[in-house]
Amino acid sequence: MFASTQFDGNFTFSQSQGADSGVSPAKSRDAPGTIPVTVKTIIEASQSGDEKSNFLVAGVDVANVSVVGMVTSKAERVTDVSFAVDDGTGRIDCIRWVNEGYDTKEMSEIEQGMYVRVNGRLKSFQQKKQIAAFSARPVTNFDEVTCHFIECIHFHLKNSHLQPGDASTQLENNQGSSTPSQKGMGASNAYQAPVSNPLSGLLNGDGLKGFDQMVLDYLQRPSSFANEKGLHRDVLHKELKIPVEKLMESIHTLEDEGLIYSTVDEFHFKATSSG
Repeated sequence: MFASTQFDGNFTFSQSQGADSGVSPAKSRDAPGTIPVTVKTIIEASQSGDEKSNFLVAGVDVANVSVVGMVTSKAERVTDVSFAVDDGTGRIDCIRWVNEGYDTKEMSEIEQGMYVRVNGRLKSFQQKKQIAAFSARPVTNFDEVTCHFIECIHFHLKNSHLQPGDASTQLENNQGSSTPSQKGMGASNAYQAPVSNPLSGLLNGDGLKGFDQMVLDYLQRPSSFANEKGLHRDVLHKELKIPVEKLMESIHTLEDEGLIYSTVDEFHFKATSSG
């Protein structure tokens, strides 16, 4: 199922895994972070209003999504690159607007038949769902595919019981329990959170935690956001006085959540919105 030349090292592909795996930067953050989803989940998602409104996934208002799958078609035009991604649960059309040289460079690395991770804004156009991508990159490690589907399952299980009005009831039921909060099921801590807030593993009352928030705030400053190439890692290190190791940890966290993305190279970063 996976092209052997795309992945480094050996891996075991189980039958259960096979069943599941078979824009300009976003201008607003109506929903925090980027939600891991399957194409089937996107197909089944409903909009809360007109075509410009966000989508509801497991009762959560979702704007930005992340999908992992195979590129099944690709068409390049002067202003954009359109392609489709199939993850084994369905197929979704994607579009990446080509505004700068780094847009062209990133999309030149994407080929038909390749497995990719796409982060972008979920939209509806003429009653058809599509992803306006602000990031598309090849998947180089099979573990990322496995982890993505685990996170999709985790997000769905955690939030499918948190329909409007249910959260307070669950909190009351948890009072007096020896385990008042659910423990994370996925390979990352991105969604390990108390049931009162499905996304509080990523965000607390004050926003992102510690260095993550410092980096995001700096990249969302008007002067930083206006820089089309983004800011170099060394600039962030110099201005924020954050150790390089901690800085890169925060950058990777923010990238995974779809709040920032790399631009001209792996050292320049730009926020997906101005805050």
